[in-house]
Amino acid sequence: MSRDPHSPVPARSEPPSTPSAGLPSEAPLLSVHAAVVFLAAVIIGLIMGGLMFFHEKSVPVAVATGLVAAGGSVPVLHKLIG
Repeated sequence: MSRDPHSPVPARSEPPSTPSAGLPSEAPLLSVHAAVVFLAAVIIGLIMGGLMFFHEKSVPVAVATGLVAAGGSVPVLHKLIG
């Protein structure tokens, strides 16, 4: 079928995109590897702190245990996940 020569040309529904439309303008703050390591360390710290709180019924002991567990797990997770 041929197009009628007197019919209007269909309008473009979306504007032309620039080449850098989908690219971020800045580098991310953390890499995916660092985010996964820190997230896993926080989860480990929360679990250890919660378990210590159920055992000792002391908030300062639970917080200290959670911080030590999270801090100690960061280098280990970095080696394991990396």
